[in-house]
Formats: sequence, structure tokens, C-alpha cells
Amino acid sequence: MAPHRTVLWIAGVLAVAVPLVAAAQRGRFLGGSPLWGQSRNVPYDGRFTVVRVQYAMYGGWAADYPTMEENLTTILREITELRPHVAGSNVHTFDDPELLKYPVAYLSEPGYWHPDEAEVLGLRQYLQKGGFLIVDDFHFSNEWTVFERAMRRVLPAARIDRLELSHPIFNSFFRIKSLQVPYPGRLGEQGLMGEFYGIHENNDASKPLTVVINYNIDIGDYVEWSASTLYNVQSTNEAYKFAINYILYGLTH
Repeated sequence: MAPHRTVLWIAGVLAVAVPLVAAAQRGRFLGGSPLWGQSRNVPYDGRFTVVRVQYAMYGGWAADYPTMEENLTTILREITELRPHVAGSNVHTFDDPELLKYPVAYLSEPGYWHPDEAEVLGLRQYLQKGGFLIVDDFHFSNEWTVFERAMRRVLPAARIDRLELSHPIFNSFFRIKSLQVPYPGRLGEQGLMGEFYGIHENNDASKPLTVVINYNIDIGDYVEWSASTLYNVQSTNEAYKFAINYILYGLTH
């Protein structure tokens, strides 16, 4: 039986043709200095809130936090009809019941994610109730192995599909024209290109995704540093497009 999707968010969107990095420079950005810890969560009031998942034993869950969230919500406010929280974002664990209030969650550096049984059950429930998970920022086979082992505990029968450019998630707001986006920095300069995977409801590619997986790519890093000249404008623009598409897809499917 298909999971019951409880997300009722239907996001009206307004396509505005503005360069994303230019919009970033107009927005409220604090630079690229990650805070390795948790700010106070914003109270739930029904507005869209970027939610990051915290896990134990490794600080990579907080990579690019909170600047990535601030930059992304500012862009969402400027170019869509969403009215997200821009003064804060939330951090929850997979076994936190509060997570069920939020339709989209972001997991960073899953190559070091070793969930306990409560977290496994919490994520399974989140996905079954209609939550959408964005997985980002890991590379090389050893990190994939850690992530896949954890994900198999959550959804033992899940099939991880490689996503093609024709998938609806790449046309949910922006029309993505290429999946050739380099990993930020030195690895990308050496030729490491992003790969995109997903898990569909009931392993049926005609049904919505419940998980989207960014492998050999770090969308969050591009977004965090978008107000600087650390990375080239074209790749940073593309990273924003992916992130915004993921959120709008998660809210409307």
C-alpha cells in the first residue's frame, strides 16, 4: 500500500528571472562561517522552515550551518510565493516527534551517519507519513557504503534509482538543463561530478520520490558561500536551482 502522504503544502510559485547569485548578494547573508552547534529552533507556525537533521558521533551534520539555511530561505522568499522563516531554521533528530510537523528535511554528510534504532524507526515513520528527505554532501565509495547501510535499515526493500534529467524533480520550478555540476573546490576541478539518486514510493518510478540523494556533490556548500567569490557563479547558480527544485517538489508531491 502506498504511504499516506500527509503533507498538504501546495506552494504557489512565481517564476522570476533573476540570477540567483545576484539575488544572494542583495539578500541577508552572514558570510561563510559555519556554526558547529545548534541555534534555537523557531516555533512551529505553519510557515515553511528549513529543517536539518542532527546525528551523533560526528559534526558533519552541521556542515554549512546556519548560513546555508539563511541564504536558501532568503532566495525562496525573493523568487517564490513561499513565505519561509528567514530569521531562523530548525535542527531535529530523526526520533524527535517534532520533525513530523515539517514536510522537508535535510541530511548532511551521510557518509558518517550511524543511526541508532530509535532514529531508524523515526525516519521510517517520517517517510511513511509523507516527509521528504534531501541527502547531500558525500563522496567516494566508503561514504556511500555507510549511507546505504543506514538507509537499508530504514527501508530494507528500497531501491535506489539513479535519476535522469527527465525526472520531474528537475523541472519542479527551474528547468534544470544539465546534471553535470562539479563538486565544489579542488575535487570538482579534478573532474568529480555530481550524481543524483532517489528512492520512490513503493519502488515505483511513476510515483513520487521520498528521498533525493546528492552524491559526489555538495549543494549546501555552494549555497553557503554564494555571497562570496569562493566558487564560480555558474555552479553556484545551478546548486540553488537544485535546492529550490527539491523543496518545491517535496512540498507539492
